[in-house]
Amino acid sequence: MTVQQPQPTVTPKLEEPKLGFNEYAERLNGRAAMIGFVIMMAIEYLTDQGVLSWLGLR
Repeated sequence: MTVQQPQPTVTPKLEEPKLGFNEYAERLNGRAAMIGFVIMMAIEYLTDQGVLSWLGLR
């Protein structure tokens, strides 16, 4: 005689993967882009030069 186990009623919350295209990665990339943009604007404001000329590329 086989006893059947009851089915779980709650789905376990699994941790989201930290690799690939997922919400965590997209949020992190967006924040990094915003910080980079603000730093770029600060460099241009403080040096009165564009970022390309400040890096010597123009």
